[in-house]
Amino acid sequence: MAMLSANLSSSSFTFVPSRRSQTHKETASVTRVRKDSIFNKASLRTASIEHRDPPQTLTDANTRLRRLCESGDLENIAKLLRVSQKYDIDPRTLCSVLQLCADTRSLKHGKEVDSFIRRNGVVVDSNMGSKLALMYTNCGDLREARRVFDQVRIEKALFWNILMNELAKAGDFSGSIELFEKMMGSGVEMDSYTFSCVSKSFSSLRSVDGGEQLHGYVLKLGFGECSSVGNSLLAFYLKNGRVESARKVFDEMTERDVISWNSMINGYVSTGLTEQGLYLFVEMLCSGIEFDLATVVSVFAGCADSCLVSLGRAVHGIGLKACMSREDRFCNTLLDMYSKCSDLDSAKAVFTKMSDRSVVSYTSMIAGYAREGLAGEAVKLFAEMEEEGISPDVYTVTAVLNCCARNRLLEEGKRVHEWIKENDMGFDIFLSNALMDMYAKCGSMGEAEIVFSEMPVRDIISWNTIIGGYSKNCYANEALSLFNLLLEEKRFVPDERTVVCVLPACASLSAFDKGREIHGYIMRNGFFRDRHVANSLVDMYAKCGALLLARLLFDEIASKDLVSWTVMIAGYGMHGFGKEAIALFDQKRREGIEPDEISFVSVLYACSHSGLVDEGWRFFNIMRHECKIEPTLEHYACVVDMLARTGELSKAYRFIESMPIPPDATIWGALLCGCRIHHDVKLAERVAERVFELEPENTGYYVLMANIYAEAEKWEEVKRLRKRIGQRGLRKNPGCSWIEIKGRVNIFVAGDSSHPETENIEALLRRVRARMREEGYSPQTKYALIDAEEMEKEEALCGHSEKLAMGLGILTSGHGKIIRVTKNLRVCGDCHEMAKFMSKLTGREIVLRDSNRFHHFKDGHCSCRGFW
Repeated sequence: MAMLSANLSSSSFTFVPSRRSQTHKETASVTRVRKDSIFNKASLRTASIEHRDPPQTLTDANTRLRRLCESGDLENIAKLLRVSQKYDIDPRTLCSVLQLCADTRSLKHGKEVDSFIRRNGVVVDSNMGSKLALMYTNCGDLREARRVFDQVRIEKALFWNILMNELAKAGDFSGSIELFEKMMGSGVEMDSYTFSCVSKSFSSLRSVDGGEQLHGYVLKLGFGECSSVGNSLLAFYLKNGRVESARKVFDEMTERDVISWNSMINGYVSTGLTEQGLYLFVEMLCSGIEFDLATVVSVFAGCADSCLVSLGRAVHGIGLKACMSREDRFCNTLLDMYSKCSDLDSAKAVFTKMSDRSVVSYTSMIAGYAREGLAGEAVKLFAEMEEEGISPDVYTVTAVLNCCARNRLLEEGKRVHEWIKENDMGFDIFLSNALMDMYAKCGSMGEAEIVFSEMPVRDIISWNTIIGGYSKNCYANEALSLFNLLLEEKRFVPDERTVVCVLPACASLSAFDKGREIHGYIMRNGFFRDRHVANSLVDMYAKCGALLLARLLFDEIASKDLVSWTVMIAGYGMHGFGKEAIALFDQKRREGIEPDEISFVSVLYACSHSGLVDEGWRFFNIMRHECKIEPTLEHYACVVDMLARTGELSKAYRFIESMPIPPDATIWGALLCGCRIHHDVKLAERVAERVFELEPENTGYYVLMANIYAEAEKWEEVKRLRKRIGQRGLRKNPGCSWIEIKGRVNIFVAGDSSHPETENIEALLRRVRARMREEGYSPQTKYALIDAEEMEKEEALCGHSEKLAMGLGILTSGHGKIIRVTKNLRVCGDCHEMAKFMSKLTGREIVLRDSNRFHHFKDGHCSCRGFW
């Protein structure tokens, strides 16, 4: 590179214009020199033209060597050289022998000739040096070939080009460029093949600066109009993602062939600029340039990326007229295009007509079925493929596994796993990653963990898949443990996808400190520019109760998408800031981002948890009438919850009965929660029967109804329900709360006394209860949900898991630090009152997240204002 820069910048460097006719002859001779058979006498005559006619009297050794060359007898040539002297052999004869060694790629005999030359001190001129270099190059000893070039002045570009090309083929791109720089310094007249050759090396090294300097050199030497050189520059710029530079080269070419057009079209398509590529194809047709199979393949890929099935059909017709339908590549890319454009009927028609289906054909068809959710068809085609005797490859099996993952087909996925084991494909890293993804999406994390543990080699995708699987399947602790293990191993560096996978685990556990650590890692590595990372980070802070931090990060996102807005609106909703959620929703619409179904779920949820009934109705109507979005069960559930929370139980009941789609247990369950809040036992009994019919195995609804009876002190009904639960073999999920202290998550279960700090926690709670009595607070023993004496009820209340977690936070967290507690169930009324009092008594802010929403306790008040 230094030589190249120096030559380009030197004003004293003189450039010798090449003779184009000679260039083409020399370029053509590359093929002849390397491919002609040793028995082709014309080749030998061509090689001898470069020398003057030999003297009339030749020594016996020369004569014999010439005859042996004609017969290709290298063994006897070697024997004769061993006994010959320097003056016995004419240099032209040695050149013929070297040519024969080059043609037959006989390095052994070529080295013997070289040894004879060195041993006898034969003067190696440009001609002999060229033959010697050619022999070593053709025989694959590029180091010795380079030595010859360093020692002998070789004047013909042909031999330089051959060695440059061979160095590039061997992967020594730097060596190829160094040889080019030496060629420049030697003043050797270059040809078009020279630039095509070295351009590939710059391209492979991704050396944009070097390639641009080469481009300038090409123009100065007058090769800018040569189509082969132009095509090599096109390939260089496109491989380095410099599409605009490539287009400039393309536009300046006076002679464009089909390769030029194909390179530019494929360059546009492969870099995501599909529309420009397709426009260029139309321009190509209008220019009268004859396209080929490579053109059509690129256009089909562009149509697939842009879902332009109409253009794809037109090109299909053009290809049929050009008799391309017999080409496998044409049929496979056509099939893939129809498949990706969701035109499965056309794809199937192409597939059926194919006389010679390959693994590529089957894979494209299976992937098409998978995209459309036709899992049964995909699995059936996989079986048919085996019956036809076509062995599925990694891509085929991966496509089937992806299909099983999308459609939650665990049993079919297990059968594919068995097939993988039977065919010894189990150790392929891509298949292992696909298997883990399938098991994770089907909720079978035990199987996913087995696959992960058995992998002999893992990559960062493997770690991301297993961590993300644990996060999505509510195994937050396992996800964080694996993330810590990944950091400890230091074999792989977590990437953007890794943090997107682990942040939901932090959010699930309200692991604020761990989330902050990951936030620091994100900022140090510049990951915040990735919108997925930014959205996940905002969501994590919102779910950890740090709403102000979430909003600050939201405001810093340079280019917000629909997910960004929805995450922030949902964050406001779960914290009970309904008005702020509505303001943000309206701002989003003003900025031209139209809401989708999920956005409306978020804003309706916010209205429900803030008691904003009128606003909730307004958004429900906007969704239906202005945005033309048909409400789903989630939207109806939000409306029912909104009405039930505000005490409009009868209206909520009538709304459910008027729904155009059958209500599910979630909708009736929302009304049942409202009945508990407003103590309407009679309506609760009617609603409960509907819920029990829809989900007879869901313990939660039985427990909710039992709580309604207990709060109303209908103990006989409580016993009856508990008996019913026992008869069905159902088990109640215990109340569970957790708190992060110094990076460690502490878990409490109601009534559990196994924590090391239990005695200190219970002592603290007793002191708090005493102070509450002194100030006129009475324990709300109805939330004890047991038929017992008041003292026993009060003791039961003190064992609620959220109280234990809050107590630990007060005792062990740093002074003034916010106490963040998460509970798996709805917080009870007594715990809610005690949390308010504890925040006032200790001067500490307590953030409690239950299954419904967030509660921010500060100075004796709660942010929920009674709506929980």
